[in-house]
Parts: sequence; C-alpha cells; structure tokens
Amino acid sequence: MPRPSVREQLVDAAMECFHERGFNGTGIQDIARTAGVPKGSVYNHFDSKEALAAEVMDRYAVSRRLEMLRDESLAPVPRLRAHFRYLAEDLERFLFERGCMFGNFGTELSNQSAAMRGNVDSRLNLWASAVTQVLEEARAAGALTTSLAPDQLGQFLVNAWEGAVLRAKVARSRNPLDGFFEVFDSLVA
Repeated sequence: MPRPSVREQLVDAAMECFHERGFNGTGIQDIARTAGVPKGSVYNHFDSKEALAAEVMDRYAVSRRLEMLRDESLAPVPRLRAHFRYLAEDLERFLFERGCMFGNFGTELSNQSAAMRGNVDSRLNLWASAVTQVLEEARAAGALTTSLAPDQLGQFLVNAWEGAVLRAKVARSRNPLDGFFEVFDSLVA
C-alpha cells in the first residue's frame, strides 16, 4: 500500500513557520515538526528549503488575497478597498507581528538569493497587475478620477501597502495602515 503524500501538510506548515519566524529563522526540522512528519519527508517532496518557500509563495499569491480582486460582484473601487481592508484585518488578527509574506521574504532574502528575489518580485508584479486590472475597470466605469495611469497607480498602491505593512509591523500599530487608507481614498475615489 503506497504511503500517503504529506506535501500539503508540509506546505501548510512551512507557510505558518515562515510567516511566524521568517525564512532564515525557520529550519527544516521546524517545518517537519509543525507538519507532524519526519524531517526526511521534506526532502522527499522538495529539493530545497527555497523550493518549498517558492511553493509557499505560490499558494500565498493565489489565496483569497488576490482572488477577491476578481470578484466582479463588487464595483471596482469598493472591491479594491475591500481587498486592502481584508489584508489589514489579517494583519490586525496577528497583532501586526507577521506582515506580508512577500514583503518579509523580500526584505529578508533579497541580498541572499537571486532566485528568491526573483520569486518575490514576480509575485509582487502579479499582485500589482491584478490591482491595475481593477483600476482599469474603475477607469472604464468612470469611477477613477485621478490623472495617474492605472498601471502607475497599481504599482504605487502595492509599494505603498508594503511600506505601510512594514511600519505597522515595526510599530505594532494600525496607524500606518490608516495612513495608507487616507491616501488610497484621496487617489481612488
């Protein structure tokens, strides 16, 4: 009888560990212990810790965080606002200790691994493209009045969000996020 695959358990455990302790603060043993499997199981499913982290980022990218940007049951501007509010609530739920996985990995690994830097950059670009798509819908509906191009504004919002999240994590406060929403409302109204 074949052994059951523990790949999903490992990805879930790695996401939890990486989010709590970062890439460098998490060992393979930590991931295996959290998943409830032997350490060797990690290497049965992933060539390296970086490969596992790339899978975690893929899952993080396609989670509800980005899926809600495609939900056309909401008009574009309220949908975009709801997206960032959801992210803010997620940060608040963990008392601003976790931050954003993309921002955390980017900050921690950009000077250590070109592959990880590329992975983070591509996911941030994917997110900015999804935000830009919503802004283009808003522009087409006459709901976006700023003179900024949707792609320029989409990049700015993702970059500003990542900065606000970093500040919220450092200050353990919602204030930087509230500042983000004030500027958001002045640009995307």
